[in-house]
Amino acid sequence: MPKVEPLPSKMEILCAETPGEPCGMVVFGASGDLTRRKLLGSLFSLYRRGLLSDKFYLIGCGRKELSDEDYRKVAAESIKSSQADDGQVDSFLSKIHFVSGNYDDIGFYEKIRDRLNELDDKFESCGCHMFYLSVPPSLYGQIASLLSEVELNKPGRCNCPGQPRLVIEKPFGRDLASAVELDEQIRRHFREEQIYRIDHYLGKETVQNILMFRFANAIFEPLWNRNYIDHVQITIAESLGVEHRGGYYDRSGALRDMFQNHMLGMLSLVAMEAPTSFQADDVRNEKVKLLRAIRQIPVDQMDKYIVRGQYGPGDVDGQPVCGYTKEEGIDPDSSTETYLAAKLFVDNWRWKDVPFYLRTGKRLAERVTEIAITFRSVPHSMFASVGLDQMPRNILVLKIQPNEGIQLGFQAKRPGSKACMSTLQLSFFYNEVFGTSPPESYERLLLDCMVGDQTLFTRQDDIEVAWKLLTPVLEQWQSSGQKPFEYPSGAESFLHADMLIEEDGRKWRNIS
Repeated sequence: MPKVEPLPSKMEILCAETPGEPCGMVVFGASGDLTRRKLLGSLFSLYRRGLLSDKFYLIGCGRKELSDEDYRKVAAESIKSSQADDGQVDSFLSKIHFVSGNYDDIGFYEKIRDRLNELDDKFESCGCHMFYLSVPPSLYGQIASLLSEVELNKPGRCNCPGQPRLVIEKPFGRDLASAVELDEQIRRHFREEQIYRIDHYLGKETVQNILMFRFANAIFEPLWNRNYIDHVQITIAESLGVEHRGGYYDRSGALRDMFQNHMLGMLSLVAMEAPTSFQADDVRNEKVKLLRAIRQIPVDQMDKYIVRGQYGPGDVDGQPVCGYTKEEGIDPDSSTETYLAAKLFVDNWRWKDVPFYLRTGKRLAERVTEIAITFRSVPHSMFASVGLDQMPRNILVLKIQPNEGIQLGFQAKRPGSKACMSTLQLSFFYNEVFGTSPPESYERLLLDCMVGDQTLFTRQDDIEVAWKLLTPVLEQWQSSGQKPFEYPSGAESFLHADMLIEEDGRKWRNIS
């Protein structure tokens, strides 16, 4: 049954959460960075909130030779900053176990199977299992195959619906052909309803709020179309460089790392039609329909629609930093883009000829993720006689991070002279209203895995449609041999990215 949380004020209509089902969770790559930074802390937060079943347990798996106690020390280090008493920590750690082995060794999977059987009896979890692959995608097919060989891809003794579940992290391929091949490898052993493809951006509270904002309020829907909206800007700006991810990033770049998944995912939520219900397939069907409606980028005119850049040396927070090709693990002759800006169009009734400007980049002036909807100008200014012939446009900003919230700019009279007008902001920020920051996105996604809700997970047809749009761009870059434009670290933007939008008579929003 859903857990209905207390209503702290009259602002709330409903606050219901479904606790996780009995589950044995197996994490491959359990000593890796993602598990230590995100997964363990998120699971512990769910435990503290009473959303983990008493019959939940975790088996960490990896190449390192670790005992249960060794791995519990790793887990304890990962959750040490949490506000919790020793009793809660000890109780959570007692659910954690570890199995060592090599990913290509069938004996490793037999050990996992035997440990699952043992712990299913101990925790009375009924054989319901979830396998989380926190490993490079090159291992996905192999792990899925060997899980199948020891029959861990089949339902447990209680015939848990939709189980066992396989959770995989992006990237889901490097282009259309590799995405299809990866899916074929996994689908030989797991059905689509068993596969949970994580895009952690879709787990962010403020990204989920796009659906609530659009479809739970009657006042916005009549305006949410080409008749009232001039254009949309979606920005993911990072102030950091590649950090410790140089080896991975140089093989990926901004298009594969951010654009194909996070940015197109946010675009689909902003622009899609209203689903008939909040059920997973209804929501995901509308997302895919929207992506299919995006106009193909003409490769013979690509510079009019897409610009890529690579950060050079510069200053960030007053400190000098090196350029991308001087970073550790980066090829000095690398043509990998760290910045991407694009102009896309959605060819349907609602959005015909409304441009969507998307940009993402590293080593920029600030860390900002936001969606800005700019409305059309008023058709006629009655204030032209007093010098106000061009009225500022209304802009609705959905702030995803770091200061999560919503802002709406509108014009109003200021006290003073007869014609005295200012742009004011109606603002809502999570911290101010709810007194707390939104939870870590992995909490939402892990809990949804446990209850079998795929709404916020990416479906294979979604991935293939996105790659059909972007693979020709990758092929054109490769065949042309053209390098990205260089921009200085710490910049807000650069000339060629500005030209993409300014040639249409518009400007990028300031990010700092």
